[in-house]
Amino acid sequence: MARLRLVFAGTPDFSAQIFGRLLADSQLQALDWVGVLTQPGRPQGRGRKIQPSPVQRTAEAHGIPVCTPTRLSVTDPEGAQAQAWLAQQAPDLLLVVAYGLLLPRSVLELPRRGCLNLHASILPRWRGAAPIQRALQANDAETGVCLMQMEEGLDTGPVWAQRATPIAASDTFGTLYETLLDLGSELLRDFFLEWPFDHRSPHPQPSVGVSYAHKLSAQDQWVRFAASALTVFGQIRAVDPLPSARCMHRGQALKCGGVSVREPTGVWGRPGEILSLPDAHQGLVVACETGAIELGWLQQAGGKRLPVMEFCRGYRIEPGEVLGDLLQEQEDHV
Repeated sequence: MARLRLVFAGTPDFSAQIFGRLLADSQLQALDWVGVLTQPGRPQGRGRKIQPSPVQRTAEAHGIPVCTPTRLSVTDPEGAQAQAWLAQQAPDLLLVVAYGLLLPRSVLELPRRGCLNLHASILPRWRGAAPIQRALQANDAETGVCLMQMEEGLDTGPVWAQRATPIAASDTFGTLYETLLDLGSELLRDFFLEWPFDHRSPHPQPSVGVSYAHKLSAQDQWVRFAASALTVFGQIRAVDPLPSARCMHRGQALKCGGVSVREPTGVWGRPGEILSLPDAHQGLVVACETGAIELGWLQQAGGKRLPVMEFCRGYRIEPGEVLGDLLQEQEDHV
């Protein structure tokens, strides 16, 4: 394997874990990691102390130079300084995994072999910021990871390699995250073991089937029971366990998860109506516009996440009561 100078660009735990695995792989010692681009640290915890990103911590633990710009445009003084830093590293390749900042053309053209991006979907489906969550929300049958050559467009570049995986009914954001983390790490490992690719080229993405995975908003966490059971199922598992779905009960916000579909069709009750309490055979059954879902765990503000049977021993919930979202709760009290 030819020696390769790389800069890694990433920010959250997902990219830090992949970066750590590449660094630790004894068969990838020809990869010369000469720098890291990551977003600046953010306030965390009760003290709101600034903490470096997971990728920055990984880089510093391995003595790799780090640059933390808030923007990369050459017309901005900070962006121009970051581009000058990147040029000094003289990378052959820039590898991007969940970095979070758009790369302008001047950055895309700076590395000798361009920029590669590992994306957590089978492109062109779910281009954008939240592909794992949106695939679950839509109840897709499969997803995967793609390694693409970056262009100026949002996740539009040709694809070097991809790996697919089915999405099980039991999958949540937490489980699918781990699956794609493993899949992405394996894809990158195999890709770099076969480098250089002078005899190969990436394949253009299909022109059909394009969809966009917009960043999650706070509203995505509030369960909207006035929808089909299948829709509610997708919404809840897309944010389970983090940041967690929420519903209102007696003026209090409850986090909820561990969802399954009780019945995909038919009208069972008012949307959000508690149809039955948990027992040894089922969770908390809640009506949707059509069908019903079961919840496997609940959590009060400031409390622990508990299985629904245990939760209901210390928190009074009655059949016939209605769970709602924040907007509905506000309307009910106008």
